[in-house]
Amino acid sequence: MNPISNKVLAPELRRLKRRLLLRSGLSLGALTMLTGCNLTDGDAVDRALWAVSRFNDRVQAWLFDPNRLAPTYPASEITDPFPFNAYYPEDNAPEVDGDTWKLEVSGLVEDRTPWTLARLRAMPQASQITRHICIEGWSAVGEWSGVPFRSVLERIGADTRARYVGFKCADRYYSSIDMATALHPQTILATDFRGAPLPDKYGFPVKLRVPTKLGFKNPKHIVALFVTNEYPGGWWEDQGYNWFSGS
Repeated sequence: MNPISNKVLAPELRRLKRRLLLRSGLSLGALTMLTGCNLTDGDAVDRALWAVSRFNDRVQAWLFDPNRLAPTYPASEITDPFPFNAYYPEDNAPEVDGDTWKLEVSGLVEDRTPWTLARLRAMPQASQITRHICIEGWSAVGEWSGVPFRSVLERIGADTRARYVGFKCADRYYSSIDMATALHPQTILATDFRGAPLPDKYGFPVKLRVPTKLGFKNPKHIVALFVTNEYPGGWWEDQGYNWFSGS
């Protein structure tokens, strides 16, 4: 690796900060040895980081135990107020009309009939008090209630051999999870927070609650889901975050 001045390195390091945070311990020295590139070779660095990210995804998926539960907590440990978190200010959270809202269903499913909020609420419900862990370094405990996502997938006749379930949201956010996580007993389509309908800032009318994954894998204001074998990516994942991002 040729010597590079700090003046040249600084902009590149700033540009890569988010992605390097997620490379799970791969040092810049190791990166250059593996790729034969230097930090001014942006395309090579990007390719190497994406390769490491995908490797991390495969390892995490291999380690994932579909029967292992995330920790739960007593009501006394609920964080109050629970933090707002999104890629936009709280005042910009979308206001969705629950009376007209419908959950669109597509992809590798037998029944593509849209779901109303009333239909979701008529399903058997589950509650959990679990910890939301943000990639930014903070965490908070919240109480969520809703429909076990496995039940929804079974009801729509989803092909559970498929690799991914993707989500589209009213705030233009999008994300996706692996099928094993979708079927996990603690993964729910949450409609309530602390025993009341989700406030707008927490994802009304429906958010995905996945306590086995980092917070950005819990999309809010969901308007569509699809089952697929084609990699769907995600809002942050397409900017360099590890896709699996879970235990």
